[in-house]
Amino acid sequence: MATTPIKDVWLINGIPGAGKTTVSRGLAKRFPKGAHIEGDRLHAFVVAGNVPPGEKPEEESNRQLYLCAKNLCLLARSFAEAGFVPVMDYVVASRRNLGRYEEQLAGHRLYFVTLAPLIEVVLTRDAQREKHFAKQFAYLDGVMRRELTGVGLWVDSSRMTAEETVEHIMRWKRQALLH
Repeated sequence: MATTPIKDVWLINGIPGAGKTTVSRGLAKRFPKGAHIEGDRLHAFVVAGNVPPGEKPEEESNRQLYLCAKNLCLLARSFAEAGFVPVMDYVVASRRNLGRYEEQLAGHRLYFVTLAPLIEVVLTRDAQREKHFAKQFAYLDGVMRRELTGVGLWVDSSRMTAEETVEHIMRWKRQALLH
């Protein structure tokens, strides 16, 4: 009986404004076949009844976050099974939430990366974007540091370009595969 080879799946985490989308897109381009799956775009599929993260009712907000994560994983599995390396980007603030990804991606190798630039850098980047969420969600930096420090790769990309950040991530992957 032949076994199915383990497929790589990436999850790029960080607070809004940390650079998740730019870095994820750049990382996906590094693979012969790469797909970028943007969590915010999936979340925006809900056009009526949307309850954004942190809004009330909290139960519905959390349900929609879970639904988005579930759909991210479904798409990632689909792309991986088709021979692509999926690179998801979304905010994962706790070990419990990360565990949901791990469960849904069982049988795949999940590379978890948290982009953690200084808050001042995030706020400056956010001011240059069309959408502004960093100030509202800056508190998540402390939550992530408490909940997820030591899990996966943490990158202080404060003084790095997106390309340098991608290169740093690729070096980490090569080193991880050697051990």
